[in-house]
Amino acid sequence: MIKINETKNEIKLIGVKDNSKNKLIKDKAGQITLISEDKTIYLVLKKDEETFIEQINSAIKAAISTIEFDLNIDIDSIHSVCQGVEKEEIIKNVYETIAFETHKGLSIAKKEKEINYNLIFKGDFKELIANLEIVCEYINYARDLQDTPPNIGTSEYYAEKLVSDAKDIKGLKVTVLGKKEAKNLKMGLFLGVNAGSAHEPRVVVIEYCSDDSKPKTGLVGKGICFDSGGYNLKSSNYMEGMKFDMSGAAIVLSATMALAKAGAKANIVAVGMFTDNKIGQNATLPDSVIESMTGKKVLIFDTDAEGRLVLADGISYVVKEKQVDQIIDASTLTGTVLFALGHNATGAFSHSNEMIEKLNKASEKSGERFWRLPIFKEHLKQVKKDAAPLADLTNACRVRYEDCSYAAAFLNEFAENKPFLHLDIAGTADKENKGQGVLVKTLFEMLK
Repeated sequence: MIKINETKNEIKLIGVKDNSKNKLIKDKAGQITLISEDKTIYLVLKKDEETFIEQINSAIKAAISTIEFDLNIDIDSIHSVCQGVEKEEIIKNVYETIAFETHKGLSIAKKEKEINYNLIFKGDFKELIANLEIVCEYINYARDLQDTPPNIGTSEYYAEKLVSDAKDIKGLKVTVLGKKEAKNLKMGLFLGVNAGSAHEPRVVVIEYCSDDSKPKTGLVGKGICFDSGGYNLKSSNYMEGMKFDMSGAAIVLSATMALAKAGAKANIVAVGMFTDNKIGQNATLPDSVIESMTGKKVLIFDTDAEGRLVLADGISYVVKEKQVDQIIDASTLTGTVLFALGHNATGAFSHSNEMIEKLNKASEKSGERFWRLPIFKEHLKQVKKDAAPLADLTNACRVRYEDCSYAAAFLNEFAENKPFLHLDIAGTADKENKGQGVLVKTLFEMLK
């Protein structure tokens, strides 16, 4: 549990710049040393290859994993050593690290004794702490959605859970669209992905408008509860972790719930497109041509490129039915973004320099990293060329490389010339088979 400015704990963690106070202190940047006689953990902070924030985060993680006592963390002592770093940034990173590392989530491990972490500092940071409490709650909420086993985490399950969990948050309007409604809206691409499933599709729509003078933002999340690849079946090594293919939906809906709970000034329609992608007697076949919600015909070259199909109808829904002014999608979309950026950054794609600038400003505060990747004219030309003469677009091109950019070009065709930002989180959504709740912080910063 995280507490603020209480003084009940015997052991404290302080920041120092060297080992001059005690030669037993490990004089290495980012290292912690417990001196039992002092009842003090010393954290050495100095200019190094790692930034001060990276050193602090490493040290807090080490303390959580090794120290089994309630702990006072002296933020002011840490701040006094970290020249050029604002106290607010230190509080934020310490709080977020503790909240993330101590979250037990869906673990069935025996419950351990709860450790109290008491942050001590001078100054008025009430608003910061209030926002941190909410954002960290919904980062962890998104992580729990991500970590849900796929035999439990079906489209129906997520819809029921989100409706139940959102009902007590003031200012939210929650709507669930089923198969009948999707048919009425002519969401042919979404239904085409669902065709082989034993579970009915669900579109979870969460609306939050506390200030209608702000541009209405459509957040669209890929919610593939499990991705087998369909008839373009994945090999076994690529099947691992496919329960995380619904991460985009978990993230955009969690971020919207956080904004509402914080009472942020915002105008948002968040949509989670939930289905699985499986093989069945009615499953969509490769080389099929399916009509989208907008009437565009799409050649299904690869049934394993299903994410862009559900997103396309989700984007069309927020544009046509909700009249949004701008769109952001989040999705574990392509392996090529993972090859390009690894697990170090989320791929960002947009023709709008303004949206990229807003993203960059938000990321400076959230600490989450993004890297802009291109949508060239050549990408759209290829998406159209490989569909001809049977369709307007193809969901996957016949060329080997740049699939992340072809996917972005495909999705951009459904944004109806509105500002559109595509965030490919294939490399950042999960790590070591655990959901990371990535983007919740950044979307909160962008839209609050």
